[in-house]
Amino acid sequence: MKRWFAVIGNPISHSFSPTMHETWLKQLDIDASYIPIHVEQNNLEKAVESLKLLGCSGWNVTVPFKEDIIPFLDEIDDSARGIGAVNTVVKTLDNKYVGFNTDGLGFVESLGSILPEQNILLIGAGGAARGIAHAFNSLGYTQLTIANRTLEKAKVLVEELQTGQALTLEEAENTLDTFDIVVQTTSLGMKTSEASLPIQLNRLKENAIVADIVYNPLVTPFLEEAKKNNVRTINGLGMLVHQGALAFSYWNGTKPDTDGMIQQLIEQIGGNYVNR
Repeated sequence: MKRWFAVIGNPISHSFSPTMHETWLKQLDIDASYIPIHVEQNNLEKAVESLKLLGCSGWNVTVPFKEDIIPFLDEIDDSARGIGAVNTVVKTLDNKYVGFNTDGLGFVESLGSILPEQNILLIGAGGAARGIAHAFNSLGYTQLTIANRTLEKAKVLVEELQTGQALTLEEAENTLDTFDIVVQTTSLGMKTSEASLPIQLNRLKENAIVADIVYNPLVTPFLEEAKKNNVRTINGLGMLVHQGALAFSYWNGTKPDTDGMIQQLIEQIGGNYVNR
């Protein structure tokens, strides 16, 4: 029987996942298909049961269901348990449906070759920041600082990780030249005025890496400001592609072409993309 995969969410029409996975399936000559499924908020449990009943081989989960889906799965992998959110469901050989989270690991992979001893600043302490922080921690990156508008929320995340430190945004701004990697995960990175950015970037360390998890637009106001300091900048397109590639590998046992997909999506979105 032909295998099939899906992505569920609400809304779902904006998702790039069908483009990515259908392209990869064709490139690797895998006889399977991938479809988007719009799910109403109060129908999630029925949707999951239907996916299981129809023999779906695995699916991605996007907003607003990454947390809500957990009770309806058979098992949760450590990658999702620590974060409390699932973005990938894998059907096992014994027909169990296991929840994973590839978002954070996908982001780390998008950075390329970085060293475990590098000092990392995460701006924000919401769901995206938690996923990235847990991924860094699981891979042995212990020099991690969480800066957030509400300091207590940053402290909670640091306590979860049992490593690193929590700072206010002002403290992070004042010590910015001590960080090798700066990652912007809040909605403030989309503000159009320099004064509205989460922190000012004039103290960036020479040769620092500055990343924003947003991928549309390809160059956010936060990255535009960072580029004035002649540092390497990375947007969220790499994270999108690499988290999808990890999910693809869990389902199919092989890793697809990420570089080619990034270029394809750049052309689809338009604009300038700055990466390694």
